[in-house]
Amino acid sequence: MNEQHENIPWGPIRSVLIDKFSFSDIKNIVGHGNLDMPQLAHLEQSSKNGATKSQLLSAIDKQFNILHMKQKNKFISICCEEMIRKNDSVIEELERTLSRVGWKFAGTSLIPVDIFDADELLHISEASHADIIKAASRLRDGDLSGALSASCGALDTLTRDIYEQYNLGNAQKASFQEKIKKSLEALKIKENLTNELENIGWEESEYKQLLSNMEGSFNQAAFVMQILRSKMGDVHGTKPVINALVYDSIKWSTLLLRILSNK
Repeated sequence: MNEQHENIPWGPIRSVLIDKFSFSDIKNIVGHGNLDMPQLAHLEQSSKNGATKSQLLSAIDKQFNILHMKQKNKFISICCEEMIRKNDSVIEELERTLSRVGWKFAGTSLIPVDIFDADELLHISEASHADIIKAASRLRDGDLSGALSASCGALDTLTRDIYEQYNLGNAQKASFQEKIKKSLEALKIKENLTNELENIGWEESEYKQLLSNMEGSFNQAAFVMQILRSKMGDVHGTKPVINALVYDSIKWSTLLLRILSNK
């Protein structure tokens, strides 16, 4: 995680701060991010020999550079939240500048696009939005086991709703894999895709093996996530994890969420 996301987007955020906020606002905003404010105390704006916004931000740069990666992630997220709280019109400018360097907002959370593209929320049931954003945010912050737990939680929320809607029984007593399998069956995912393929001219011999393998891959992905959740998922971040497997679990959960959202 840290190796892949060392390019924390302080530069674009800094540029919006200096363009859109006053000297005192900048101090107030970064103060919420828990910088060492006494280090900035000597920088004051006055009519004679006062500090400039550029000097203030240069001093902030020095503090930012010595933060650990997790602290940097937390600092920039808090800064963005406070910037939007003070002036919600800056969100468009923030999104424009951040998107250039591969970052995007999901709700009020700032995450790398390669972890999770916020546009995918359009294709996912709203019931699961909070959990999948939480998963991406935890992954961004290096909390891999917490990210895995949240991504599985997003599917728990959606399958619970499907169980209730289609009277499939008690979701709490079903295994993770079973909930995914029964939800796919209740939504008639395979049957609907069969009709769509036939409508565009596919013959049964052409789509039968494809659908069989797709069904198997969904079932296998659910099984893998079930095992990873048991062995690596932990909201307290104490279980050992393998980074690549957690990244994959986010992708699998997003795929399954999109399919089960039936959008």
